[in-house]
Amino acid sequence: MFRLFKKLGKKDFFYALICVLLIVFQVWLDLKLPDYMSTITTLVQTSGSKMIDILTQGGYMMLCALGSLLSAIIVGYFASYISASFSRKLRKEVFEKVEYFGMEEIKKFSTSSLITRTTNDVTQVEMLIGMGLQMLIKAPIMAVWAVTKIVNKSIEWSALTGVGVVLLLMTVFGLMLIVLPRFKIVQRLIDRINGVTRENLTGIRVIHAFNAEEYQKNRFEKVNNTLTNTQLFNQRCFAILNPIMNLVMHFLTLGIYFIGAYLISEAHMLDKITLFGNMVVFSSYGMQVIMSFLMLAMIFMMWPRAQVSAARINEVLDQQATIQDGTKKEGVKGMKGVVEFKNVSFKYPDADEYLLKNISFTVNKGETIAFIGSTGSGKSTLINLVPRFYDATDGEILIDGVNVKDYTLEALHNKIGYVPQKAFMFTGSVRENVAYGENGQGEITDKKIEEAIEIAQATDFVTKMENGYDGHIARGGTNVSGGQKQRLAIARAIARNPEIYIFDDSFSALDYKTDATLRKALKNYTKDATSMIVAQRIGTIMKADKIMVLDKGECVGMGTHKELLKNCPVYQEIALSQLSKEELENA
Repeated sequence: MFRLFKKLGKKDFFYALICVLLIVFQVWLDLKLPDYMSTITTLVQTSGSKMIDILTQGGYMMLCALGSLLSAIIVGYFASYISASFSRKLRKEVFEKVEYFGMEEIKKFSTSSLITRTTNDVTQVEMLIGMGLQMLIKAPIMAVWAVTKIVNKSIEWSALTGVGVVLLLMTVFGLMLIVLPRFKIVQRLIDRINGVTRENLTGIRVIHAFNAEEYQKNRFEKVNNTLTNTQLFNQRCFAILNPIMNLVMHFLTLGIYFIGAYLISEAHMLDKITLFGNMVVFSSYGMQVIMSFLMLAMIFMMWPRAQVSAARINEVLDQQATIQDGTKKEGVKGMKGVVEFKNVSFKYPDADEYLLKNISFTVNKGETIAFIGSTGSGKSTLINLVPRFYDATDGEILIDGVNVKDYTLEALHNKIGYVPQKAFMFTGSVRENVAYGENGQGEITDKKIEEAIEIAQATDFVTKMENGYDGHIARGGTNVSGGQKQRLAIARAIARNPEIYIFDDSFSALDYKTDATLRKALKNYTKDATSMIVAQRIGTIMKADKIMVLDKGECVGMGTHKELLKNCPVYQEIALSQLSKEELENA
């Protein structure tokens, strides 16, 4: 928690200092009220007292109350500003940290947990700061100051107040021990309920298609009930605090007056008025002490959950990205678009077996290399090593003669036009989606956007959309079809004008006619670039300069379409499952 507080800026500390000074002033005003009340009590019981003296003391009390109110308003304003400013910085820092996470870190935390940590957890810390600046500072100052005011008034009254304070502290710390572990469970359950809800919304069409609404309701209900029951337990524990506070306050007041009555009855006549005034003052100061601990108790109610949230936020901020930035921005002079794998092997973190084993090949500028194999053979994993979504476990991957690990991530990604297996669209217009991101070559012009869309065979449906190139794309591209999303994703890669194109099964949603037309246009446009294609269809890759056949993570064949038909049984099997012998021979 205190590590996070270090992120407060100089301006925040300045405002916090103002808050502290105003709180001290407010406490001083609040503690002056019993003194004026004591004076009024004495004046009322003293013969010959004038009404103007009593009204004057009452006026001072009104001024103290007004000053305390104004101080509280100003402190509240500054506390709100500091907490809101702090949460803004913290959310930004967490978001920016996550932006540089690799796939390994994303999977470690899970998407739903990262969303919760960026929103709910930050809010818990923000609430603690907002309330803490007002109560956590005020309570101990008031308690200590009030105790110094009453400590010499009466041993009996002081002892009684001490017993009340000890009871409150025992209650608060007992509750802390019980509740703190359960707040950790609460935050994990919020992650789970976030995950279930997110999955439900993402897969709503599948849920409807399979009449799985009841199943989803039961899943949500199970997590929701667990969260509710845990929260109920916590709230029931804290519910004990309020009645105990009231009991202590009332019994303390009753005890002060009971002891006071005894002391007054035993005192001489001259001391009775003094004792009565002291009793009134002590009663007020005693309530101030109890109220101080009541405020501390409220903070202690918020502290456990904020502490858990702060620890979760620190987990994200402390996480070191496995994909570290390099230093180089350019490859070897004279080399462009050359991709080389040297004995590359890869296994996922914590996995026992390698997914890819000893993969070696070289593809030069203007060439196209394709990867084919059965499901799970490692095709997508292999090309995901090029943009460093993961790093190779063994071996080297070189682009333009330089190991990909030595490039800055920005420079590496500027060389690549990547089309993922699942085309993803962002909320915005068609134009914004195609011109998405930075390419290191300046602004992507409208002419370039239109050219990219035309090559991707998307002009026909884009121009028919309302507002054409400025037509709206919903989040995730839910208002366009799968094939349309794939074509826009291909257009996005083309608009970057990269050295290397990576197509991860990016033609699977296209019909054969559109696929053939798009590949022909793409071949002409990318003749000076390197292309790496993962595909399931033989028809998509038959014209490739090189085809690598993968089986269980190993290269079992490399060559052209015709060469592989002659000497690679795995390729023959895949090809014959899709096309007839005549079609393959005439290809």
